[in-house]
This record gives sequence, structure tokens and C-alpha cells, in this order.
Amino acid sequence: MSAVSDFPARARASEIPVVTPLSHTDPLGNPFLRTRFALPARPRTYLRRRRLTDHLDQAFRTPLTLLNGPAGAGKTLLAAEWASRQSPPVAWLSFDGGDHRPGLFWSYVLQALRAYGAPPSEAVGTPVNASRVSRRILSTLASELNDRDRPVLLVLDEYDRVTDTKVAEQLEFVLHHAGRGLRLVLITRTEPLLPLHRYRAVGELTEIRSAELAFTPEEAAALLELHGVSVPVQAARNLVDRTRGWAAGLSLSALAARESSDPELYLKEFEADRSTVADFLLAEVLKRQTRETQDLLLRVSVLDRFCPDLANALTHRIDAEPLLAGLHRENAFVERLGHSWYQLHPLFREILRAHLRVRLPGLEPELHRRAARWLRRHGHLPETLAHSAAADDWDLAAGALVDDLAIGRLFTGPNSQDLAQLFSHMGPEARSPATDLVRAAHDLSHHDLDHGLASLRHAEEQLADDDRDLAAARLSCALLEALAARLTGCPPQVEKAAETAAELRQEVPAHLLDKHPELTALLLTHVGSTLLWAGRFEDARAVLNTVADAPGGPATEAPREEAMGHLALLDYLNGWTGRAERRALAAVSETDRPGPPRTTGSGIGRLVLAAVAVDRDELDRAQALLDQSAGLPSGTRDPVMAAGHAFAAARLLMARGKMRAAVEAADPAVPAAVTSPWATSQEALVTSAAHLAGGRPDRAAEVLRAVSGDQPVCAVEAASIQLAARRTGAALDLLDSIHAEERTGPAVSVRAALVRARAADVGGDTATVRRLLTQALLDARRERLRRPFLDAGAWIRPHLATAPLHDLAAGWLTPAPALPHGRPGPPPPPPPLVVVELSAREHDVLERVARMMSTEEIAADLCLSVNTVKTHLKSVYRKLAVNRRGEAVRRARDLRML
Repeated sequence: MSAVSDFPARARASEIPVVTPLSHTDPLGNPFLRTRFALPARPRTYLRRRRLTDHLDQAFRTPLTLLNGPAGAGKTLLAAEWASRQSPPVAWLSFDGGDHRPGLFWSYVLQALRAYGAPPSEAVGTPVNASRVSRRILSTLASELNDRDRPVLLVLDEYDRVTDTKVAEQLEFVLHHAGRGLRLVLITRTEPLLPLHRYRAVGELTEIRSAELAFTPEEAAALLELHGVSVPVQAARNLVDRTRGWAAGLSLSALAARESSDPELYLKEFEADRSTVADFLLAEVLKRQTRETQDLLLRVSVLDRFCPDLANALTHRIDAEPLLAGLHRENAFVERLGHSWYQLHPLFREILRAHLRVRLPGLEPELHRRAARWLRRHGHLPETLAHSAAADDWDLAAGALVDDLAIGRLFTGPNSQDLAQLFSHMGPEARSPATDLVRAAHDLSHHDLDHGLASLRHAEEQLADDDRDLAAARLSCALLEALAARLTGCPPQVEKAAETAAELRQEVPAHLLDKHPELTALLLTHVGSTLLWAGRFEDARAVLNTVADAPGGPATEAPREEAMGHLALLDYLNGWTGRAERRALAAVSETDRPGPPRTTGSGIGRLVLAAVAVDRDELDRAQALLDQSAGLPSGTRDPVMAAGHAFAAARLLMARGKMRAAVEAADPAVPAAVTSPWATSQEALVTSAAHLAGGRPDRAAEVLRAVSGDQPVCAVEAASIQLAARRTGAALDLLDSIHAEERTGPAVSVRAALVRARAADVGGDTATVRRLLTQALLDARRERLRRPFLDAGAWIRPHLATAPLHDLAAGWLTPAPALPHGRPGPPPPPPPLVVVELSAREHDVLERVARMMSTEEIAADLCLSVNTVKTHLKSVYRKLAVNRRGEAVRRARDLRML
């Protein structure tokens, strides 16, 4: 719909022949202005919108119809287009900025009725006084209208210009007593002074307001096309988002885009304050307001939303409440959000902010500062931070973050990346305990220990000299101390930080702790990770389980995911492969949810999955998972993450026979205050195996002296290497050293059984060999552990060829037995390897990949862009842990997805 519908200087042309000559004069003796009775001419670019005209047809069934919207919303042309199709004709009357006293108002109404074939009788008469109208005229008019067989449709355009309360009372009187003889349509920017609630309550009011007048993206694309601008619906959708579907904004933007060499780019990037849109809004909205209202609008333009008290804080006045209510009532591009909060129309806000810089230069930073202080007092932290940053007041911003106990939001939560981006603009000149804590958090989150610890120590020194109650700041220090201890692998330091935090929690208001569950979750995650590094598995498990079960929704999502990844690693190190896989998949599911990438150990789950894949001899899948984890922003300073990547990569290389590369990969190369027993043991195992493969059994045995039964998985593998080096006694001693009370899983029991079976085979005890192999196969089949049998060597093959061992291994470890016709039997379907289901659209894309369609063909077939198809493909690859199309199709078929 064309935007010129509400322009003040509107070109009008009569589209309906006048039935009665307009020879009368108004009460002032002036001739009636014929243009006020003519339907507005619709421009060539007018877009008919069926949904609105169909709604407007309800005007025949209700006494009162209201078209209420801001300037340029398309109200007038909508009503004119609808009126032009009615028979008999509609009585049309437009108001301008002139005199609208009761006598003049009713004389024009009566003339409009005469002009369009519904002339009142001589008994009605006509007002003779511009300031008043007799009750007899109104009563007689209402009576005659009530006696009509067909109702009169009367449209009053720009009714908001009629401000006399007497006119509203008189109009309500006539409408009420005319009964079915009058159907009144009001086109207005403001709420008319009529008892709308009564009409609404009994279903006698038809309403079309701003939300319905707004263009949809499809309508906007069609409107642009009428202006000679052809753009995709997505580009039109972006323009609708910016203009809120405002008709004038769309049309004016289209006119300007038509002159551009790249219309689509212009519509995306045009500067509202330097366009005809700005001219329209300034003339039609801003300049029609009083000086005080203009000042209010300019000042609140720095805000995304505002309430009267906040607006008063910016103006240093106390009149915001009635002014804002009036602006909203007048449809002056001030939108009500509810609970006394408002916002400006986005384009209007852009234009006002530019106008503010011209009319009140230099005031904008101070307005942001006033807003930040008010918002901080009233507990609106995100907006406090945004306005503090806009004012370049970093002490205020950082102080608000720390005092609210929200420093953990820099690490977790849906807005963590936005916060990090906001504080990235903070310069070195901001020096306060709070700004130093924010710097320390930023640096430590990126594993920059040197700078992070320097800022943390500086903050602690300042806090030590401050006598104020700064428990929130000191608790933030404890959180960062725990993170530093985690990155340096120092259990004493992390436990000290946890104790300090426990004491400080008693001094912090309970509502802040309840408001920020992420602080406790992050702290415990750092504690659990450090204890795991130190080999204190049960202590680590207790702490990490607390985090994994923590409430808090998105705020604690990252620490929950990390805790589940660490728990998966614990399960793996204790030999519980299946349980480790399930936890790791849950952790990966958390990571794959929409939102910013994690800045800390979100790759641990994938590393555990890679290690499990190696144990199952799924080496391509293991490589894909390692490649994915290498691309995650988890850094190399986290000891657990670095060690996990090192041992998973080394195991994969060993499985592929690349012993030298495995030795190089096995060293995590992370300095730590405390040596990790399991990381050390894993590195020793790889080095020892390499020596053994190189024909150096004595060197292999020497390296294994560091491995003990305290780490069951490592002890069993060490025993296997000792046995391969023909040190049977040493191998059995290692197995015997494993503590009986250790809760070890199938990965331990299977490997231990194979070592003992090999020892029995060397001794010629066939019965013991087969008994141990039977138990190993039963345990391994449930977990699909293939690698231990493949690494066992040639001695095992003759035994597996005998019944019943052959039957136990068939289908998952060895080929399935042949069917009667000589064909191999089908292997049992593997259980799903992914917990994240494909979306419907991802499944559509994958089906077409399986049909060998190209990306471009898929895009055309599904009516998507090529980039969207590529995005879906990347998501499919990630969920299936593959890197290529063919692998995705094969894995999907294995999982019965295709």
C-alpha cells in the first residue's frame, strides 16, 4: 500500500460523481470545499491487500469501525479503495487543520450525506452558528437515519484533527439513536473520545490497528515490485523488521532504492536519518509536538525501552508519564510494551538520535550515564552494562557486573559472547578492582595465565586496602582463583579458593546467589576438573555430579556440559566405555545447542567419544571426532583437555601402526603444579608400546615402572605390554596390584582377562584360556570392544576359530556365519552412536545427498539457498561425526536413518 495515504499535502481527486450540487455554504458563509468530500486518488504503486479489505467489510455489520494507526500507516488509502467498491456510494469527509467547532463539523457532515445520495430532509435543517448545533438538528438527523431501509456508510478521515469534546458527545448521540441506519468509519491517529469499551463489549466495533496495517514480508516484496524494485522475500523481510511494516517507510525506501545501483544493498544499509523517511517523520511527528515533548523524545532516543521514571531521569523533569501516554495515544511512534514501559519505532529512534546530536551536541554520553545509573539502581543489569559502555564509563559497567555477582556470565549463559564483546572495548585507563576482575576473567577464559593472574593480583591488592563491604568482589576473586588453579593443575590452590568462596557466600545476599547459580556451578567445575587431573577420581566425581545435576537453565549450561564431559572421562578411565559414551553424547548435545561456542572444555566429550571409537576399531569416526575437537576454542592450557586430546590421538595413531607419531602425540606438553598419575601413565604406555614394537623389550619394561595398580586401565595395559615383552611375572603382579575395591568396568575386565588368557596360553592351559576368552567375549560384546582382541596378537586367532568362541565373536568381531545358501548372515544392527537427532530439514537434505544430488540441485529442489543447504550439511556432518558426504550417507544407513 502506498505510503502517501497519510501525507499532509494529499492529492485528492473525486472518484464518485456528486449526486447533489454543492451550492450551500457553511455557517461562516464560506463555500464548502469540494475536495473534502472526494475519495483520495490511489497512486499507481498502490497495493491492494485482500486481508484488510475483507476485514473492513465487517463495517456493514457493526455501527462503528475504527482504523487507528500512525501517520503513513496506509489507513486512508485502504478505506478509500474499499469505499470505491461500495454501492450505493459511501459518504466521505476529510478533515484538515482548520476550524472544527460543532456547528462547522455538523454542517460538513450534513453536506457529505447530501453529496453522496443520502440527503437529510428539510426538517433537519442546517447549523447557523459555527460554535454550536441545536439538539433538534441532531435528534431529527438520528431519527431520519434510523428510518432508512439501507444504512448510510459515513467515513470520517483524519478524525484525530477534531478535538472538541462536544463533537464527540454529539457524534455518539447520533450514532446511538440512528440505530441500523448509520455505519460510521473513523480514520484516526489517536483514540477517539467515544465509549469504545461499550461497543467492544457487545461486539459492535470493527477495529483495524497498527499491527494489522503493518505489511508482511510478502506484501512488502510485492509493494517494492510495484515501485520497480525486485528483491528476494528475505531482503523484504529484513526491511519489514527495520520499518515494522510501516507503509510510508517501505514506500519511501523503495523510491530511494529505485535510484540506487544496488537496490537490495541500499535497502539493507540505508541511513534512516539521511533519507526522505527522516523528513517525513520529523515533519509529521516530531515538529507537531510541544517543545517539552520534543525534548523528551530526543533524550529517550538513546534507550531501547523506557518507563516514565527513567525518562524523567534523562530530562530532569517530572512530566514524562502524561507525555508518554499522550504520544502513545496519538500513535506518535511510541509503542507500549506493558507494565508502563515503552519503546520508539526503530526508524523513528534512529532519526531522533541523529537529530539529538545536532540539536544537543555532546549530551549523548551523559544521557547514557544517567540511564545506566537509574537502571543499576532498579536492577536492570544488561541495560546498565550497555549504557555504561556507551558512556565509556567502564568503572560503572564493571562495578555493576561484579556487584551483581554476575562475573560468571562472562563464561556461561546465552549472552556470554555479547558481554565479552562489550568489555573488549574497555581501555587500559579504567583502573578499579572491578575492571581488573573483568580483565582477569577475559584473559583466563582465553587461557592467558600471565595477563589473567597479573590483573587478578592487582584487583586483590586493591580489595585488601578497601574497608568497604565488598563480599561480591571477593567472591568473584575466589572464582577466578579456582579457574587459575585449574589451568595450572594445582589442587591445593583450587581447594583453598573453594573454602574462601564458601566463607564469602555467607556474606553475600542470598537473592544474588539465587539469581546467579552459574557462579557456584563454575566454581565446582574448576574444582572437579583439578581433582580429576590429580587422579582423585572419587572426589572429582562427587563434585562434578553436583554440577551436572544443577538447575539454572541456560545460565549453567556450559558448566553442566563440562561436568558431563569430565564425568565421561572418569568413566572411560575406569573402564566403563558404554557409560562414558552416553555421558559424552549428552555433553556434546549440550554443546551443539544453538548459541555461542564455548570458551572452555567443551571438547572433552568429543575426545572421550574418539577414545571409545578407537576401542571399537572405528578409526575413521575417531579421526573425525578428533578433528572436530581440534577446531573448538578450548585452548591448550587446560591440563585435562590437553591430556585427553593427547591420549586419544596417541591411541588412534597406535591403532594405525604409527608408533613414532603416537609417542610424539602422547605428551600433552602442559606445565602443571601437580603431576597427573593417569596422564603420566598414558604417556608411559604409548612410549613403552613403541619401544616394544621397535624390538626393545627392556626399554619398554623400564618405562612401565611408573605405572601402578592405582590406575586400573593403565595397569592392565601395562601388564599386556609386560607380557608381550615376555615378563609374565611382572604382568601378573601388575594385575594383582589392582585394588579389588576399584569399581572398574568392562574395558578393564576384558583386557585383564586377555592378559591372563595369554599367560595361560604360554603355559599350555587351554581350558583356562577358553574360559577367560569366553568371559572376555561376553563382556566385550555388550560394549563392542574390538580393539583389545585386535591388539592381542596372532595367538588368539586359533582359539576364536573354535566353538563356542567362534559363535560368541561372530557378527561383531569376526564375520557372521554363512547362511544355508552360502551367504553371510547379517550382523546385528549397531546401536545409535549419536544422541542428537537430525531435524526434519537436515533429514531432507541428507536424503537428497544419498540420491547423489549436488548442493545446487538440493537447494533448488527444497527451495532453499545454497548457503542454507551448506549449513544443514555441516550440521549433519557434526551430528554424525563425519567429514564427507559419502561417510554421512553410510553412517546414516548404519543407524537406520535412511
